[in-house]
Amino acid sequence: MITENKAPRKRGRPPGQTAQGAAARDLLYATAIRLIAERGFEATTLRDIATEAGVSPGLLYRYFPSKQAVVIALYDELSSEYAGRSAQLPPGKWRDRFIVALNTSLSVLKPHQVALRALTPVLVGDPEEGIFSPGTAFSRLRVQEVFERAVAGASDAPTGPLTAALGRLLYLIHLAVLLWWLLDKSTNQRATVALVSLVREFLPSAALALRVTPVRRFVLSVDELVRAALLANPAAA
Repeated sequence: MITENKAPRKRGRPPGQTAQGAAARDLLYATAIRLIAERGFEATTLRDIATEAGVSPGLLYRYFPSKQAVVIALYDELSSEYAGRSAQLPPGKWRDRFIVALNTSLSVLKPHQVALRALTPVLVGDPEEGIFSPGTAFSRLRVQEVFERAVAGASDAPTGPLTAALGRLLYLIHLAVLLWWLLDKSTNQRATVALVSLVREFLPSAALALRVTPVRRFVLSVDELVRAALLANPAAA
């Protein structure tokens, strides 16, 4: 059962890591993200990262044995920050809580937009390091839980398995908006602002539709397909 006040996983220095080691790791991570943003994921090599940071390749490999490790670290950092900032959603209906969760996600990701754009092919299409890969499920589930809580803790939360199913559906809608945001080339990303506004306007009608039995069954059926096709460990989701 999902509780409203569940705290995100605490972050900090790994056990046994010195302050000097943490500083070296942070420098290498920041350098890697910057180079990926500037050159793209494929064009950036580990040797480039080590050279730019002014360290030996051996030191880099100690913290990031592959570029994929950098991507996983980015997932971890962003999902942890998002979970922390979304730990307390405002009371209200699920549609209003969803919009808060969505806007919070956009706010957390905005400073990293250039790097995320460079990583879009990996995020979407890589079966090993993408959003839906088993290796990055820890970050996805951390974010997905926010949307499940947005529904479960709402004043109009549906009953039974529809609660979790709706939360997962909203999580996927959130991912679709994020992809739009990454690809949006409009001035000041006005198209993304407009899309979020359209979603907000549609949600009251969606809430009414969920009162209809065939619609509820449809949502549950779609959720089952999504868990089987995209989400890691579907039986446990």
